[in-house]
Amino acid sequence: MTPVESFFATNVVQFARLLRKAGLRIGPSSVLDALTALQVIDLGSREQVRAALRAVLVHRSEELAVFEQAFALFCEPRRPLPHSDDPMPKKTPSPPGDPLLRRLTDSLFGRQAAAPNAHDEPPVPDGVPSWSAEKALRQRDFADMTAEELAEARKLIAKLDFALSPRPLRRTRPSPKGSRFDFRRTLLHTLRSHGESLLPHYRKPIQLPPPLCVLCDVSGSMSRYSEMLLRFSHTLMAQRRRVEVFLLGTELSRVTQSMRGRDIDLALRRISLKVHDLGGGTRLATALHDFNQHFSRRVLGQGAWVLLISDGLDRDEKYDLSKEAERLHKSTKRFVFCNPLLGFSEFSPKAAGIRAILPHVDDFRPIHNLDSLADLVAALRQEPTPLQRRAVSATVLAAK
Repeated sequence: MTPVESFFATNVVQFARLLRKAGLRIGPSSVLDALTALQVIDLGSREQVRAALRAVLVHRSEELAVFEQAFALFCEPRRPLPHSDDPMPKKTPSPPGDPLLRRLTDSLFGRQAAAPNAHDEPPVPDGVPSWSAEKALRQRDFADMTAEELAEARKLIAKLDFALSPRPLRRTRPSPKGSRFDFRRTLLHTLRSHGESLLPHYRKPIQLPPPLCVLCDVSGSMSRYSEMLLRFSHTLMAQRRRVEVFLLGTELSRVTQSMRGRDIDLALRRISLKVHDLGGGTRLATALHDFNQHFSRRVLGQGAWVLLISDGLDRDEKYDLSKEAERLHKSTKRFVFCNPLLGFSEFSPKAAGIRAILPHVDDFRPIHNLDSLADLVAALRQEPTPLQRRAVSATVLAAK
């Protein structure tokens, strides 16, 4: 191996470690593919090196932003990097304001770089309760989490208990002490016994949790929340039978079959290959129109609930978003609108998309951190109280 090839091989391995710490799923085979790709391009062209590594190491569209930022930071030094567990030499950078840059900085320089003044904090005396790390993680916004915090958040999401209380259906089944007299079975049993048995038979309604339909926005403005919300949807499907998942972007995509299975990473891989508008634009009105036209009658039976996850930032003028939301509300038993922007203290429903959807929802909730997901799970176990309905009405009036 020539010195130039050895130089690039060392840096490619270190760069792969950086991307892995930043959250990308890169294994040894991807590193070998990257080294093979570098043998067929001009190593003197930075653009060709970037394109080759991106084609091999990036597997999902939402990973493009991480790769581009990491490549720009990694290629800043002009010398080969030392072989160590850290992908870059230790420095003391200032913490960037952008969550993506901060996540990459944590991967480059370690957790201590994000808090350079952490050593100045006074020690906590014995007997004084300190702030729980897990509690702080539950209250941290998904967009502000580091790579390590996102990994821990994925484990906590997988442990959520989404056990909805069963509800009676119109269909019934035989029961020794039911609420309805079964004249047909009573008559058949009497005829079979030649009139010797006159025991009455009863039926009772079948009780099942209501079907749940998740409509998740995967546009560019929701890219920092999409992965965690898809993991949340996968947890729902693992614990319940009747769950449908649709993705809303420039078009409507049904990903229920792609989400099945125990391995969420494999499910996300299948989704990235099937859905081509991840992290792109959003046409919320068109997506809801397609859902109402083609899927509403098929998946919203038996008192189904709809969970719309979106920031409501929509500029689609092809269809009327308010009419599509109203039609969706009439087709479902309960319509819950979850918006990650609601987690900000200064949130005000001024966006046209939010103002169009709010008058037709039964509940309006934040969904930006682990606590909000837990609150959503608890809220969906019961009907909204009059106080919650009044709170939604007050938000609607504020938007007008």
